[in-house]
Amino acid sequence: MTEKEKMMRKINALRFAMLDMHLYLDSHPGDCDAAAQMEKYRKEAQDLIKKYEGAYGPLNEYQNATSRWAWISDPWPWDT
Repeated sequence: MTEKEKMMRKINALRFAMLDMHLYLDSHPGDCDAAAQMEKYRKEAQDLIKKYEGAYGPLNEYQNATSRWAWISDPWPWDT
């Protein structure tokens, strides 16, 4: 597994964990520990996404506000 794939797998795991925590907090809104854990996941995901985008480009067309079309200038997955 490449470093890029490892990073993407970690990003997806963090996004899943955040969604799961969000669903839990819908039914347990007073659980401050769960809210803190979700915030920890959010920060970790944000940092990893920033690192990923610095190395491999934006994850989608909305991530890079400075260059609207940057996501199409890189090779497509089937071109590499």
